[in-house]
Amino acid sequence: MKLSVTWRASAAAAVATATLLTSGSIADAASKADVEVAAAPDIPVANVKAHLTQLQSIATANGGNRAHGRPGYKASLDYVKAKLDAAGYTTAIQQFTSGGRTGYNLIADWPGGDANQVVMAGSHLDSVSSGPGINDNGSGSAAVLETALAVSRAGLQPTKHLRFAWWGAEELGLVGSRYYVNNLSATNRAKISGYLNFDMIGSPNPGYFVYDDDPAIEKTFKDYYAGLGVATEIETEGDGRSDHAPFKSAGVPVGGLFTGASRTKTAAQVAKWGGTAGQSFDRCYHSSCDTTSNINDTALDRNSDAVAYAVWELSE
Repeated sequence: MKLSVTWRASAAAAVATATLLTSGSIADAASKADVEVAAAPDIPVANVKAHLTQLQSIATANGGNRAHGRPGYKASLDYVKAKLDAAGYTTAIQQFTSGGRTGYNLIADWPGGDANQVVMAGSHLDSVSSGPGINDNGSGSAAVLETALAVSRAGLQPTKHLRFAWWGAEELGLVGSRYYVNNLSATNRAKISGYLNFDMIGSPNPGYFVYDDDPAIEKTFKDYYAGLGVATEIETEGDGRSDHAPFKSAGVPVGGLFTGASRTKTAAQVAKWGGTAGQSFDRCYHSSCDTTSNINDTALDRNSDAVAYAVWELSE
């Protein structure tokens, strides 16, 4: 998650390296089809953590970070792309420039589904330059990747078309996601049923926060957590500060999950979720200690399952 809107860097326009499929539509994403659809699978948290271990190794081998324009970012993108290509996705790399450095978005389309109704799930893949960015945002990136791989393992054939995305240069001001949205035609923008954003979902002192931007998407996540008996709160710390913002500004229904960043956990929140009052949700936010040891496994497990639940439910 980027520091704040005042940190936005202007992106210099560049030519995309690939023509991206960008079809999708409709806001009634939470309504169910009349036919029986297989339930979403349990996402193995061990698989998600294995991706985090790989991202940590990539950062360690590349100056300790996976930041925009640095070799660790491109190596992270190559790792994710190879997994998706092997799983049968159609992948495309979109190129842009920011701060004089080349940046990349990775877009992966699952074959099939109504091209006029697209459900997207995404996360930013870049870290800040001061650390490896394992919670921010390896956690979201790994959960979205493992959900995409679960779609492939299940041979899912939903009614709607599924698209997954990993954004570059979020930490410089949502540059990659903004570039993607700004380069969609009005027709293709209107085809996106909803965009689901996952930015920091394994914070070590976690809360369970749900975006309240679109009622249907919000209800999907709240229903999932209600089934676990886990209380949720409305997400406010990241308003306008992550990759859902360009989609929302363009009129696309958005939603997502968050476990907290630099804000302090209250005693009332500890009563709901456990953890430590008076301590930030992520004590290593934007720091060198945001490593694989900076992850709460329970939060990562629950939220990874929630990603899959929403993808299955909203694409029916």
